[in-house]
This record gives sequence, structure tokens and C-alpha cells, in this order.
Amino acid sequence: MTHPLWTRRKFLSRATGAATSLAIPSLAASPLALSANASPLRGRFITHISVVRVNQIEVSPNRSIGQDESPLNSPQHIRSRREAFARGCPNGKMTWAISWLALNDTRSEYQQARRLLASYHDRFGDEITFIPGGYFAPMYNTREQIRVTIHQALQLVSNMVGNGYRPQSLIAGFMDAENQRFLATEEGIHVCQGQIWSQHGIDNGDGDGGICYPYYPSRQHYLKPAQGHADFIDCVCLDGWTCDFLAARRNGFQGGFNSRMGVGPIETVGNLGQQAGRREMMATTAMHFDRGHALNGFGWVTGIWEVSIGHDDDLTWWLQSVRERWPDTQVLTEGEFGMKWRRHNPDNNSLNYRFDAKGTGAPGSEKDLEILWYMNDEFRLALLQNWVNDGPHMVIDFTRYDLPAHEPQQPQREWSLVNVLNQKQTRPQDKPIRLAQLSPADQHRIYARYPQLQQ
Repeated sequence: MTHPLWTRRKFLSRATGAATSLAIPSLAASPLALSANASPLRGRFITHISVVRVNQIEVSPNRSIGQDESPLNSPQHIRSRREAFARGCPNGKMTWAISWLALNDTRSEYQQARRLLASYHDRFGDEITFIPGGYFAPMYNTREQIRVTIHQALQLVSNMVGNGYRPQSLIAGFMDAENQRFLATEEGIHVCQGQIWSQHGIDNGDGDGGICYPYYPSRQHYLKPAQGHADFIDCVCLDGWTCDFLAARRNGFQGGFNSRMGVGPIETVGNLGQQAGRREMMATTAMHFDRGHALNGFGWVTGIWEVSIGHDDDLTWWLQSVRERWPDTQVLTEGEFGMKWRRHNPDNNSLNYRFDAKGTGAPGSEKDLEILWYMNDEFRLALLQNWVNDGPHMVIDFTRYDLPAHEPQQPQREWSLVNVLNQKQTRPQDKPIRLAQLSPADQHRIYARYPQLQQ
């Protein structure tokens, strides 16, 4: 396994070196009370989140690990990010996630930064919200500590923006099920960017095993879709980074590749160079906006870009390119997108996401491989094939959601949901197999939903 201190940035550095050597508002109505005949969500959607912080990883209000990034979070950097976004999508709206230290820093530049963010809500309708734990709150804090921090920070955000403002979402990286329930029942927030899909062996937290598109989490585990009314958390859980499906099947930097490669600038432009990196950003977007849109009726691409990393020109280019290729694309805040999905989905009964992606040719995304993903409220299934040689479809992931699941009770790095077979291949049993090698009961479970897979 990759060392816990390996980060996306450290990998980039090594690769570069190698290359050159308030009162809470009334709770919204539960989606369970909405029409059971809600229409499916349609369209193409992008959500862009920018993070404003002081330290690279603020794991708790009183503890940080990583680098002091305050010079890179100045009002000038924030303004540059917003202008880059506007050049790429003049009428779009984005989400700003501000850290605990950035909310409380008394230096004049951070006071100016907070006023600037508030003005973006007033002028453009941007969403301003909180990011707890530097993406890794459950890895370093107890549930109660997280709850208290979120409650206090949301009050600070409301005070900062003024006029009774309340965000519709929380940006969290990883967030345990109980605190997603708390967001809905106590804070009136029904959207949480609460998982980083497929992440394992990279940065400071592991969380593979979930669904990469919206779902309502189970009270047992944040990565498990709720299995019924008693298990239901009325908080739409969203992924944080859209990744290349071929790259994402790897564990960390297995094979020298970056498993987080997709639409993020660190892993693409920063690692591959501008031309190849931008090509990968668009190819990953196309996985969702072309074939994914055809299969699911809608496509969604998302990413969280820290203000401190720059790449503003790449953001402009990407948004412009997306709008030229898919002019119907809506660029919404995180909260708006989550609530839109919620209006169309009163529960998890309609979950049936499918993806069919071929490798892009970028490092770690082999051009001769094709991956098929099936994700629903009962299980997720991934099949990998060498399509050039018409090879057999091999099962690389089969994760059942009908089985009991348990989250860690204390802070720790590992928060994955793994049972039958996992794509990261970190266990001896996680070897690719044919569908016919699964148990008869599991085969029946799969073929009942997807009879076309039975041969």
C-alpha cells in the first residue's frame, strides 16, 4: 500500500523530478413526501468547488498538517479564480468552501477575502459553505467533534454572508453517516459532498466502495445506499472528484500511475503537461457527457480545486471547451445540483447508474481496455475487458450493499466499504474473475437486474 503521507502533490513532485533528471431555517420537506412518480433527472451538469484555506490540511480547528498556504489564498488569488471561472462560463455559478482557519483568521487579507466571497454570493449567486477537516474530518476527529465544528462554522458562514444566508450543501471530502444525518435533521442541509469516490492509498484518507453519482446514504455506512425508510438519511451524498474510470481502479500510485487522474489539474495538466493534461480532462468529461449521458439520461462532472494550486487558465479552457462541445451543460452550485437531483429522486429505488468507458491512452488509462460499471442500491459491479482482442469480461469489483456494514467508531484512515470483491486488489481474494466464478446467489442477484450479462 502507498505510504499514508503520499499525496497527489508529492506524486507530482516526484514525477516532475523524474522527468527532469444563525437560527436554522425550517427543514425542507423530505423527499419521501414527494411524488413517488417523480420524473428522471435529465441534462448535463458541472459543479465546480474552490477551496479557500490557511493550511494545506486543517484536520481540526486546533491542528494542521501540511504547509502554510496563506500567501496563495489572498484576495488576489480568489479574484483570479472567480474571473477565470467567469471567462469559462459567464452565467455559471460556483461553490466556495472555506476552512475553519480561513473563517477565523484576523489578518486583514483574510478579512478582505471573506468580504470578497460574500460579494460573490450577492453578485453571482455563488454558494459559500464550510469544509471541515481539510477533507479528512472523520480520519482525525470524533463524530461529536465534527458535529460541533460544523455547527459553529455554519453560523460563521451565515454571519459572513449576511441577510439570513444559509448554504444548501457542505463540502467535506469524507463525512460519516451520522453527521450527514445531523446535517439534514439539525442543520437543514440536505446535500453533502461526503465521499471521494474510489480513493485509496493516496492523500490522508481511504474510502473506496461507494457509488460515484448521487445517492441517499445508509445509517450504517456513508458509502452504502440506504436500504429502506428505517435506514434512510435525507442527505444527498455527492462525490468530490470525477476521475478516469480506468485510472481509478488502481490503488494509490500502483504501477507508477495516479489513480485520481481525471478532471483535476494536479493529476492532469500538472503531471502530464498542458496538451496531454487538457486532453485527459476532456476525455474524462466525455465519459459522462457522451456515453454516460446516453445510458443514464443525465451526466454530472465535478471537481474541487484549491485556490492555492492555481491553474486558473486551465479552468477557463475546460469550461469553455465543455460549453462548446456540449452547449446544454448547466454549471450549478453544489447545493443546487444536489437539490435538483433530490427533487427527482425521493429515495434510492431508481438508482441504476451505468458507465461504459474505454481507456484514453493517458498513463494509467490503457487504450485497449474498457470498463463497464453498474451501480444500484443493492450492489455495484465492474467488468474489465481488453476490447481490442475481444477478451473476456472480468469482474474486478462486486460490492454488495444489502449486507450489514459498519463504519469505524474512532478516527482512523480507513473508511472503505469492501466485501465480495474490490477493484483496488488490496486483499488476496481481490483477483479478477469471470462472472460464472461468483457464487450462484450472486450471479442470480446480478442477472436479475442485468439479464443482458447472462451468457
